[in-house]
Amino acid sequence: MSDALAEGPDGRPRCFWAVSAPEYVQYHDLEWGQPVREDRALYEKLCLEAFQSGLSWITILRKREGFRAAFAGFDPEAVSRFGEQDIERLMNDASIVRNRLKIEATIANARAALDVNLTELIWSFAPEPRPRPADRASVPALTPESKALSKALKQHGFKFVGPTTAYAMMQACGLVDDHIDGCCVPAA
Repeated sequence: MSDALAEGPDGRPRCFWAVSAPEYVQYHDLEWGQPVREDRALYEKLCLEAFQSGLSWITILRKREGFRAAFAGFDPEAVSRFGEQDIERLMNDASIVRNRLKIEATIANARAALDVNLTELIWSFAPEPRPRPADRASVPALTPESKALSKALKQHGFKFVGPTTAYAMMQACGLVDDHIDGCCVPAA
């Protein structure tokens, strides 16, 4: 088996990062890399990827329901109305990552999401399909498409959406298929 694959709890090969915790296995098998084509769901993914910046993804997965509760189910219309009192409430909410800049970015991103067709914008940067990566070294951290997506999002007023965060969202939302070749998850 490739060093980029690891045996899961059921004995099936999975991407190397996806087997260390039950939350990873479930996220990997059922969600990561599956196409997301709905504005609210894309807004949620974009926000969660921004919160993940500098942290472990398992932290975000374990706090995901807290994020959903704190940010009105990631309804951009509701979050766009958040003000200073909401920011203070969120800064005291242990069920989420309490980072003022990321909280403020989530609110700014809700406002920006209301002014654009997020699905159309994000998916316009999907690259041509390519073979699944054969090893860890073949999985990029960013691409020309993620750089262009990051730039376009920023032009529309989005924050905390650098090219690496944009690429992580592209992976999570199925714009690219970065499951390692041989992974048990079928191509979307």
